[in-house]
Amino acid sequence: MVRELSHYVDGQRVTGTSGRFSDVFDPCTGQVQSRVPLASREEVRNVVAAAEKAQLAWGAMNPQRRGRILLKFVDLVNENMDELATLLSSEHGKTFADSKGDIQRGIEVVEFAAGAPHLLKGEFSDDAGAGIDVHSLRQPLGVVAGITPFNFPAMIPLWKSGPALAAGNAFILKPSERDPSVPLRLAELYSEAGVPDGVFNVVNGDKEAVDALLEDPRVKAIGFVGSTPIAQYIYATAAAHGKRAQCFGGAKNHMVIMPDADLDMAADALIGAGFGSAGERCMAISVAVPVGEETADRLVGKLQDRIKELKVGHSLDKDSDFGPVVAASAKERIEGYIQSGVDQGATLLADGRGLTVEGYKDGFWVGPTLFDHVTKDMKIYQEEIFGPVLSVLRAADYDEALRLCSEHEFGNGVAIFPRDGAPPRDFASRVEVGMVGINV
Repeated sequence: MVRELSHYVDGQRVTGTSGRFSDVFDPCTGQVQSRVPLASREEVRNVVAAAEKAQLAWGAMNPQRRGRILLKFVDLVNENMDELATLLSSEHGKTFADSKGDIQRGIEVVEFAAGAPHLLKGEFSDDAGAGIDVHSLRQPLGVVAGITPFNFPAMIPLWKSGPALAAGNAFILKPSERDPSVPLRLAELYSEAGVPDGVFNVVNGDKEAVDALLEDPRVKAIGFVGSTPIAQYIYATAAAHGKRAQCFGGAKNHMVIMPDADLDMAADALIGAGFGSAGERCMAISVAVPVGEETADRLVGKLQDRIKELKVGHSLDKDSDFGPVVAASAKERIEGYIQSGVDQGATLLADGRGLTVEGYKDGFWVGPTLFDHVTKDMKIYQEEIFGPVLSVLRAADYDEALRLCSEHEFGNGVAIFPRDGAPPRDFASRVEVGMVGINV
């Protein structure tokens, strides 16, 4: 039976009234398991009104008390971890272990945010002018909103809501319509922990709901994680309406493997970072950059051996290394990129197309895919694939590897694997990428 989901407004689940719905699939079976309502502008306005009303008392509450409520919420999430992880796996497709990791990384930020009283202290300047003292106060903005992606339906909503609530804001979450059940359950746990009605709300929807949040003057700030074109749209629209905005877009993360690297460690890291969660991670490593032909040949051999051992299966099968991708459209898009790599001349060493899993023939399966001899002009290098596809782009020397990482449009994260300590020190200071890992 297909369940009908809801919104979460003013401390309770609320049935959608727009008459518009989106199907929520089980990626392992390919079957519709529920329908999520897509909010109208009027529904969004009602959510904002509830949040605005509730924020006044929440913002006036002393920060220590807010922190205690957040710590109670963390305890409740831990108590309900298995339920949440099972629910997450059923809608996203990632393994049970990955789902627990998704949730755990989220509540770690909420725990940190509970210590916000120290960070909320103001400043004081004695005699800033003749007979004038100056002091500053940190005060909540009011109503803020987060628009979050499908790939981390617990972690990213928690990353955004925890600090916002700790600072005394009311929060409206617009999660992905592909896996909305965990955000709705988290809303219930926030209420159970003592967050007042209306302070944390979940409104499900599509562009209509997003635009309503962006244009409402009562919403003071917007946070977003998703694709680059949508990030640019949300940033520009939010700014045009006088809002603060923090928008994270696409990524194409590289790993540089130096000739002296521990290649077994590097290969293990690439398998986990490239194929874990079916590659549907913002920080997935999708490009390996071995320095020198000998390094590349040895690395590729180790990757091929490890790929043969990977098991793709049901998300709740404890032996599965990764599960399906989130949607049929995602599978189709990823397979299109694989064909593009073949057409443009990359060497396909492992082909994840056509994979079937016994008992789940209609699931959204894509197996681990490995390309060698990829070049900068290929589509599989230039664009974010967001699937279990790893490309090997060989660099002649360290300087070329550094240049490749720095020049890519989507320089989100990068890693370098050496033994010698000199290259990573130079790399970390010179590479034009936001986050740098050394042997990790």
